[in-house]
Formats: sequence, C-alpha cells, structure tokens
Amino acid sequence: MNREPVDIDGYCARIGYTGPREPTLATLRAIIAGHTAAIPFENLDVVTKRPIHLDLRSLQDKLVHQRRGGYCYEHNLLLMNVLLALGFCAGCLAARVHRSRPPGMIPPRGHCLLRVDLAEGSYIVDVGFGTALTAPLALEAGSEQTTPHETFRLVPADGEFDLQVRFGEAWADLYRLSLQEQMPIDYEAWNWYTSTHPDSLFVRNLIAARPGPDCRHTLFNDKFTIRHVGGKVERRNLSGAIEFAEVLALYFGITPPGPVDIEAVATLAEERAAHPDFFERR
Repeated sequence: MNREPVDIDGYCARIGYTGPREPTLATLRAIIAGHTAAIPFENLDVVTKRPIHLDLRSLQDKLVHQRRGGYCYEHNLLLMNVLLALGFCAGCLAARVHRSRPPGMIPPRGHCLLRVDLAEGSYIVDVGFGTALTAPLALEAGSEQTTPHETFRLVPADGEFDLQVRFGEAWADLYRLSLQEQMPIDYEAWNWYTSTHPDSLFVRNLIAARPGPDCRHTLFNDKFTIRHVGGKVERRNLSGAIEFAEVLALYFGITPPGPVDIEAVATLAEERAAHPDFFERR
C-alpha cells in the first residue's frame, strides 16, 4: 500500500525551521517553538461547514501548503507524522478537557496530544490546544516546568495526569490525560462529532489562538484578546468582515481571500456573541 510521503522540507519552511533534523530534545524544542509560532489554532472551516479531513495528504495541504491552521487533531497528527519521519519515537494520547467547563461536568476523552520518548525520558507534546504548549513537558509528576509562555505541572489523578497551568499565583486544570496510546483512527469519530454536532464548542463558536513573543493572541467569536506574559491584557470587540480579516491576517497569519468565507465568519461570530453560552465564562 502506498503511503503519502511527509513533506519535511515544506513543513520546515512553513514553521521557519532550518536547524538539525536529528531526533534530539533540542530539535524537538525548536520544532515545537516554530510550529506554535507559525501555525494557528483555528476552526474557520468548521464554522463555515467545510469538512475536516485527518489523512496526511489533507493535513499537509491545509496546514503547510495553504498556510492555514486547525484544531487538535490536525495539528498534532501532522506533527506526529513529521516527528516519525525524522526518526522520533512518537505516539498519540487522549485527554478530557476541563478548561472552561462547568464544575462537575465530565467531558469526553476527545482531545488529541502526543507522547515523545527520548534518551532523556518521555515528554508530553501538544501544539493543538488553545493554550498550546510552546515547549515539551517532561512526563514527570509534580515538578513545575517553565515554557516561553507559562509554567505547567502534571499532577497524578486516579492513574492518569492532570495538566495544570499557573495563572498568576493560582493553578488551573487544563485537561486530564491518559497514557494509553491511541491510534489515529481513534480520533475519526471525535473529529466528526467536534466538527459537525450542533452542541460542539467548535460548531457553535469562532475560535482562534496563536502565541506571539511574550504574549498570546486569542479570538472567541467577536472578542479579540492579547494576554502578555507579564500580566497585561488588551481586549477589543470586532465588528464587520474588514476588522475580522485584518485581525486574522495580522495576528493569526490567515489571509483571505481563499477558502475562508470571511463574511460568513464575521456574521457567525457576531451572532454567537449576541447569544453566549457557558463556554464564554472564562
């Protein structure tokens, strides 16, 4: 059976990586830094009712060649294929996202992330979360681990691990991850649900995120936010296709025209902003 080749040169050009390609911790750190800086987290195809495909050809065409972004399955499955092609030992994991959920709600184990095993030990890699990990995290319990943007820790929880992030002096749960390896096919059903079900967060809301130097940019419906590492927060509400197009291009690297119907995106975002649900209590 023929397998789609991994376009390593195209991927490295997309993330601006020109360094060594040996499967080392230094290479992994540099690739993650480049990936998260260059490829945004976004669900524009979902809100404009375009299908999300997880085969390698589709992932490379969208995220590398079209210079678009995506959500967890797209980001992390693309990265896993790249890492395997470079000789890394990498596999898929799954997690239950607790961030922005109501207290007591048990979410499904529908988030995709990666485990990478190196000579130094095992690491958690997640370039496909809204609060993307801009560095690998050692798979070890309790220790506080700094990244270019936040400090994280992994806390044992019923045979699994809670990933927590420190905001100021307080720790917040992001998700609970299982160390049971997943196969790419395991994400197909969740991808279908996430991209089509009317109750899905990603169907109901426009979402985009990308870290910048010493800050994070986020867009949730019409609310655009820049959170600086030092604590300063800038907020503004967007209105109209022109403002959405400008912000998507400048802060998220998504430049219409192209497959993105920016008029439809702006209309949906403004409609959802007028009828918020519990996911907006952030």
